[in-house]
Amino acid sequence: MILVGDIGGTKTNIAYFAARGDLLTPTVVKSYPSQKYGSLTDIVTEFLREHPGNVSAASFGIAGPVVDGRCEATNLPWVVDSRDVAGLLKRDMVGLLNDLEATAYGTLHLSAKDKLQIVSGTPHSRGTIAIIAAGTGLGEAGLVWDGVRYRTLPSEGGHADFAPRNEVEIDLLRFLLKKYERVSYERLLSGPGLYNLYQYFRSIATYPEPTWLQEQITAGEPAAVISNAGMQEKDEACVRTLDTFVSLYGAEAGNLALKLFSTGGVFIGGGIAPKIVTRIQKGTFRDSFTHKGRFGDLLSQIPVYVILNDKAALYGAAHFALLMSS
Repeated sequence: MILVGDIGGTKTNIAYFAARGDLLTPTVVKSYPSQKYGSLTDIVTEFLREHPGNVSAASFGIAGPVVDGRCEATNLPWVVDSRDVAGLLKRDMVGLLNDLEATAYGTLHLSAKDKLQIVSGTPHSRGTIAIIAAGTGLGEAGLVWDGVRYRTLPSEGGHADFAPRNEVEIDLLRFLLKKYERVSYERLLSGPGLYNLYQYFRSIATYPEPTWLQEQITAGEPAAVISNAGMQEKDEACVRTLDTFVSLYGAEAGNLALKLFSTGGVFIGGGIAPKIVTRIQKGTFRDSFTHKGRFGDLLSQIPVYVILNDKAALYGAAHFALLMSS
């Protein structure tokens, strides 16, 4: 029995996986609101109390840089140390890896129904694979074939400097520099990033914010409200927000594909893409992904998939636990 976790700024998913050879099957999955707990060990303790089990291996993916088994979470006031969790589980060690590394390993276990191809292309066997995921933050990672199996390339590329491509995005950058000392891609490609985009387009709108929209944004989750209004085309500023978000997503996915030379494909993870996948399919994403000058033809041959299975990171953490114990 493998104990795994996917630790995010909004929620932490904990699960048991049964492993038979390379076949991984989730047997128990539970979600906890991350901000309501003081640490990962608090959540794991509660999970084990509710679901006692004989843990043979454990691994956790976390949103943040992992160095020597320790991570200061990016969007949580937590410091997670694998040694603390190992002590709780009475094991010599447990795995701790970046959440996008976990998602990357998870892509190796996706079935056909777990992914949707949004940019045509043919993956090269054993070619490098890129993974990008917008959610509470923006994560990026890669998978590289080492001659025997795929290994992950951890990254904090989502925090790289935002590079505007046109006059609107230059104006957007100026707008955000009044709010932030530095503007990264995560300031735009994330849940909070959607709200940043909306604030910009609201500031240049020629009509007042509708009362119903203002009330919903105040009362609910701004990113969800804005993306829903954009999907339903109920407000022009929300539509422009969503279209720009999709365009930027495609551009940065293309940047990552160039940096990693990801001829094995690009996978779009995170919680946002599946909710707006019909918008992503309309072509703006692909146009931005392939708009890379002399390398446009190369990018047009790389397949891009949206991950539809929200347990991909848990599968990846279980995969990593098996690698550690082999």
